[in-house]
Amino acid sequence: MKSKSGGSPSHGAAVSGRAWLMLGLATVGFAVNFWAWALLSPLGPRFKDGLDLTSFEQSLLVAVPVVVGSLGRIPVGALTDRFGGRVMFPIVSAATIVPVLYLGLAGHSSLTALLIGGFFLGIGGTAFAVGVPFVNAWFPPRRRGLAIGVFGAGMGGTAISALTTVKLVDANSMSTPFLITAAVLAVYAAAAALLLRDAPGRTVPTEPLARRLAATARLPITWQASALYAVAFGGYVAFSVYLPTYLKTGYGLTQADAANRMAGFVLLAVAMRPIGGWLSDRLGPVRVLAGSLATVVAGAVVQTFTPALAPVGTLAFLAMAAALGAGSGATFALVALRTPADRVGSVTGVVGAAGGLGGFLPPLVMGSLYGAYGTYAAGLALLAIVATAALAYTLTSVRASAEDGDHRPRAGRRPRTTADTAA
Repeated sequence: MKSKSGGSPSHGAAVSGRAWLMLGLATVGFAVNFWAWALLSPLGPRFKDGLDLTSFEQSLLVAVPVVVGSLGRIPVGALTDRFGGRVMFPIVSAATIVPVLYLGLAGHSSLTALLIGGFFLGIGGTAFAVGVPFVNAWFPPRRRGLAIGVFGAGMGGTAISALTTVKLVDANSMSTPFLITAAVLAVYAAAAALLLRDAPGRTVPTEPLARRLAATARLPITWQASALYAVAFGGYVAFSVYLPTYLKTGYGLTQADAANRMAGFVLLAVAMRPIGGWLSDRLGPVRVLAGSLATVVAGAVVQTFTPALAPVGTLAFLAMAAALGAGSGATFALVALRTPADRVGSVTGVVGAAGGLGGFLPPLVMGSLYGAYGTYAAGLALLAIVATAALAYTLTSVRASAEDGDHRPRAGRRPRTTADTAA
């Protein structure tokens, strides 16, 4: 059963087996592209020592793919609205192979070469803006929180990078992890081209790209979700790229130990993302976001004092990982409920860009503050302040919009339910 708009299935429609298959394929594609996107982060300390980089230069190195991948989500999301995930997933995956091979074979001998490779490596980060509208179209509104949360678990590709990159370099050569990742990307690009299918009756916009982006900018949900995702997913990205450096510098851990602990942080955040979406389907996204942000505030305040890793520091980081993962899932549950069907890709692009940019600045700030003061306390205090502001915004403006219901998609609009008012 389809909505009158010809878009995704209606509220009461059953989820087909093909929908779950498409979700699985999209999640794998997201994970593979994020694996590639995160290749430089675990090697940051090695490049710092080998190329005699400053703390700021090291932070810039790991942040460049983040900002490019984030900004690139805006046009890629809009293009996905127009051409569909069946076209865009293979294109993004194939395009990411080029910088991966460049970095592995020739682009790791100088900071300039690494920055050039990292710039184009950002293409892999745009896969998120392909997958969300693709998955969204396959699922009915009240199942989208879980579905997009499951898809979002593909951000665990960063954990694959964290667990394997350094070990592969130590056991073989600098090119090994890059060559393996390029091969996996090639296999996925071919499989996606053969197997992916867009949802039947998918709403295809006919307006020019510029007009669609302008219309997206006028939607309140675009900016509400962008602000929240900049904190939730931005915090996750920041920790996933900078935590190895933080643990190595602040606690004296070895590079391998720091990378393993970062992988644990990432895996917990990944596991919590679908749980955050699932809880949002039942409790409402606003409640889940409020609880998540309050937990981030508490964890950041504790870590400001740089407690011993066992057990206080570890518990603080794990609590923040769980909260950032759940908050990321809840943010896109909110997007799925409040965005018109033919604008999901465009809104996702802008929100995803905000999340990535939210992860771009903290590593630079942390590196600069540590270079100036020899401590990370000020950086963690700033995180606590920002998360507090986001919590206040969630409990005021975002809650008011959710309860008002004025921003629900006009196409295929359904009556409000108690689950909506609970949000």
